Amino acid sequence: MQEVLAKLEQMRAAARAGGGERRIEGQHAKGKLTARERLELLLDEGSFEEWDMFVEHRCADFGMQEQKVPGDGVVTGHGTVNGRLVFVFSQDFTVFGGSLSEAHAEKICKVMDQALKVGAPVIGLNDSGGARIQEGVASLGGYAEVFQRNVMASGVVPQISLIMGPCAGGAVYSPAMTDFIFMVKDSSYMFVTGPDVVKTVTHEIVTAEELGGAVTHTAKSGVADLAFENDVEALLQTRRFIDFLPLSNREKPPVRVTADPTNRDDFSLDTLVPANPNKPYDMKELILKVADEADFFEIQPDYAKNIITGFARINGGSVGIVANQPVVLAGCLDIQSAIKAARFVRFCDAFNIPIVTFVDVPGFLPGTAQEYNGIIKHGAKLLFAYAEATVPKVTVITRKAYGGAYDVMASKHLRGDVNYAWPTAEIAVMGPKGAVEIIFRSDIGDPEKIEQRTEEYRQKFATPFVAGSRGYVDDVIMPHGTRRRVSKALAMLRNKQLENPWKKHDNLPL
Repeated sequence: MQEVLAKLEQMRAAARAGGGERRIEGQHAKGKLTARERLELLLDEGSFEEWDMFVEHRCADFGMQEQKVPGDGVVTGHGTVNGRLVFVFSQDFTVFGGSLSEAHAEKICKVMDQALKVGAPVIGLNDSGGARIQEGVASLGGYAEVFQRNVMASGVVPQISLIMGPCAGGAVYSPAMTDFIFMVKDSSYMFVTGPDVVKTVTHEIVTAEELGGAVTHTAKSGVADLAFENDVEALLQTRRFIDFLPLSNREKPPVRVTADPTNRDDFSLDTLVPANPNKPYDMKELILKVADEADFFEIQPDYAKNIITGFARINGGSVGIVANQPVVLAGCLDIQSAIKAARFVRFCDAFNIPIVTFVDVPGFLPGTAQEYNGIIKHGAKLLFAYAEATVPKVTVITRKAYGGAYDVMASKHLRGDVNYAWPTAEIAVMGPKGAVEIIFRSDIGDPEKIEQRTEEYRQKFATPFVAGSRGYVDDVIMPHGTRRRVSKALAMLRNKQLENPWKKHDNLPL
């Protein structure tokens, strides 16, 4: 018995040692934590239950039979984050460069299968050189097994990917199918083909950071949601983030006790919207003043900045926030913002998270670039997402809601449950000046008459009251009472039940 126990401890020590002291020092020298250090930070102390510590690869080619490390380059299991169950896998770059073998993939698949059975999020910490070349097609088959589980888990349990090192080639498609991707600046990158291949094929000279670094993917491509300064910040913010989400689609979002009064008024909001309709203001100010304790977790803050998406709590319950941002492109909808918001709305709907929408949108961004790149199809994604959503939907129009963009932004016509407008709201087909120049085209040569007609149009249509008279707006509310009114609406909608017609799946305009 003593011999068996000694061997057990010896194998545990070998697994914990990973690729050895020299490689661990190399990992630290790059400013990166090891796979196990990352899990210690991510999970509650003492909560981690490791699985498959003794799994080894089965490859006998190219001398691999002489190179075996218990765990085979990935640490898997389950633990808790702030007391709530999560399943995790953390790739170990010190073991075969974190490369994925058949056995490595099987370990990941096992925790994903279990997460689906019990209904808990999957958090993947990616730090891998890619497929293990020595295993050939067996490694590629392992990737496909993981991909299949990503698809099956989509909309069932939240999936979060942290890119904490290299992630290239086929490896990128697993994170791409998860719900959220967080990256670390200067030490993580994602691309389908690396700089050397790009140089050979297209003769472009580009660094790994420029091609697929954290800043590239959070600001230019929109592939990733957030970029953090280092491993520690990424892991601590993930702990904060997971608190906004339910464990699965079978649960309602978590509720956290708050000391922030539900009926808190904020009179500074009465002057948020400038008197000049062409002057911008920061919509984030409204979001922070409506949210519990001004706590807002923004998603994709550096991409498509003309729309804001993220999570907050109102009266303790998690809500998804979607808001036009007048500071950027006057809050217009364009291709990037429509895709960004549509994906976010669909996530919230899949996981029973109510959606609060703040509207100040003058329309869709005009131009040949937008039309040639498919704004019609891409804009329809956001419309489709709102129309399909069955979760509670509360909308507040703060200023402009013009044209088709009014319809798209969670209007009453797309089954908005409660739709409010501020007194400053302008709900119309288009802005007063543009409308008058079309209706009274013959008067364009007379600036005084055009100005008079514009003021008439503004008084009649550029107000919330025409929409209110038709029931498209449920109430015109004072800005200072926005938190109170939204909170009451969400409380009323807590037990909302609505089902879409049966279908295998929809055909979203991709």
